Amino acid sequence: MIIGIRDTQELLSGKWKTEIIGALYYRGKMRFMDLKRQLAGIAPKVLSKELKDLEMNHLISRTVLDTMPITVEYELTVQGKSLNTVIEAMAKWGINYRRQLFEK
Repeated sequence: MIIGIRDTQELLSGKWKTEIIGALYYRGKMRFMDLKRQLAGIAPKVLSKELKDLEMNHLISRTVLDTMPITVEYELTVQGKSLNTVIEAMAKWGINYRRQLFEK
């Protein structure tokens, strides 16, 4: 079990990867600039790197559309979508935690 936790942490390490996956999970297919707007504070260079890492690990797919200018869309792969229970659990835990902080 511990090695599974370690593998998951390595795949999702960094400040932005889980937020990117969450945005794609809740909003579906998105373009680069839509993701950037969704993730307040992320630099374009960092977003690009994180997207490449997630694509390399088969968690997202990148589709280049034949438009002028070229449009790139990102979406979760089947493997990325399998993180739904993790994303849902994190979202619920975070909401409950925030509620408890502000109720005091």
